[in-house]
Amino acid sequence: MRAALVVSFCLAVLGWQAWKPEIPRVWDDEAVHELTLPLVGLDRPAEHVSADYYYRIPVTRIPKTYPVYAPRREPADYLEWLKQQEPEDAIDFRTLKSKEDWIQAGQLVFDAPFRATLSIAPTAEQWREFNGSRLYPRPAKDGTYPWVRYYVVKKGDVRGFFTECGSCHSRVLEDGTLVPGAQGNMNENVFHTSTLRGGPFSVSLAQWLKERKRSYSAPWLTPNPADDYEGLSLAQAVQVEQSIPPGTMFRAGTSHFYPPKMPSLIGVAERKYLDATGLVRHRSIGDLMRYATLIDVAENLTNFDGFRPAGELPPPESLGRYSDEALYALALYVYSLQPPPNPNKANSQTGYGEQVFKRESCGVCHSPPHYTNNMLMPADGFNVPEQHQRKFAILPLSVGTDTRLTLRSRKGTGYYRVPSLKGVWYRGSFEHNGSVLTLEDWFDPKRLRADYVPTGFKAYGVKTRAVKGHEFGLKLSAEDKKSLIAFLNTL
Repeated sequence: MRAALVVSFCLAVLGWQAWKPEIPRVWDDEAVHELTLPLVGLDRPAEHVSADYYYRIPVTRIPKTYPVYAPRREPADYLEWLKQQEPEDAIDFRTLKSKEDWIQAGQLVFDAPFRATLSIAPTAEQWREFNGSRLYPRPAKDGTYPWVRYYVVKKGDVRGFFTECGSCHSRVLEDGTLVPGAQGNMNENVFHTSTLRGGPFSVSLAQWLKERKRSYSAPWLTPNPADDYEGLSLAQAVQVEQSIPPGTMFRAGTSHFYPPKMPSLIGVAERKYLDATGLVRHRSIGDLMRYATLIDVAENLTNFDGFRPAGELPPPESLGRYSDEALYALALYVYSLQPPPNPNKANSQTGYGEQVFKRESCGVCHSPPHYTNNMLMPADGFNVPEQHQRKFAILPLSVGTDTRLTLRSRKGTGYYRVPSLKGVWYRGSFEHNGSVLTLEDWFDPKRLRADYVPTGFKAYGVKTRAVKGHEFGLKLSAEDKKSLIAFLNTL
């Protein structure tokens, strides 16, 4: 007893205090009202559900999960061992003592089951069979696939699932290095194509079309982006799915026909706007938490001028959400993410490339140290309202890239955010819809021609098309261009 008192006294003298989380209220009506930008065609933000409704949604448990291994990398009798396990919760927030504990808990949320697939999750045996497909580019060094996990429904019943965050934001480099939070490189179109061909999540063409029209509809726009799915045959639907390469994703509110690339979450604490169109403001950790639950559950409940993706507002008791504690832990984990060690070191060539970067005024948009000015740029054809200029950070410059994502989708604000150049050496593809795979492709003036074959996203039914816009650097000499790229790869 005396020893404990002495320790307590010493800690008090040294000024030591246990770390205490300051968890903001996630669905605060005032904060949520100011969270998203006005939408093109509505000229106002969408209307989100009230805090009263949101907090009547039951909190979802976060189950303990287990790795999925590549063929021939799975430990002996692994599945048999899993079938002997009982269901367990992954986190008890009452036991977390330090910031590091909370960050580790956030990783468990990041890798939690994607709730939308839980009711139809395939068995572990089905995942095993599916592992031989082109779904995964390569396993991580430990033989696991980071995009998927197993969980125990009940003893003897083991299911596989895509992870809530990691399925889109995990990257495995060519040497097997896993980069959590990076732009994902799972070949998801293989999975979705399989759903139309009798795969683990098999759906009919009618179901597929109904879901796409609901997910991508924006009835206040003319034409409605959901109209692109009208009259597609089964063969065409398969081709639509196959048009999406790794690194891009047809998220709800966007389209298969102009999907956004998957963003990297590394360094997101430095960003002022989230989504390629800058739809969500990022003013604090609370906003990142709101963004996470908006994607997870609240976006389907949002009222877009009388259109709600979920249809009639369902009873909150029929839904599920993460607790504020879980979202806080997740946000802390995302803020803690770090890039992999960069093998590209500074030398005379990269030094010259930095001079080219400065000479060409690249820093106007891609300002050091974050290599973004954290501003929004209007798309061609969008007239910036005067009230926007007072409220948002807007650079009065258009770089002429494809406008459809921001002018013809439910994510449309009329703007594109200025992306950061940090980490471009391990990322790809580039442009807001991932049209090209490498920086060399981006600085190739041939991409402006109609006969250009995009190295990344091409679009359904397209063999060649121009990748327009951002013509900066296209006229540099070969030496200047090579040196500039070498410098960018050191960031």
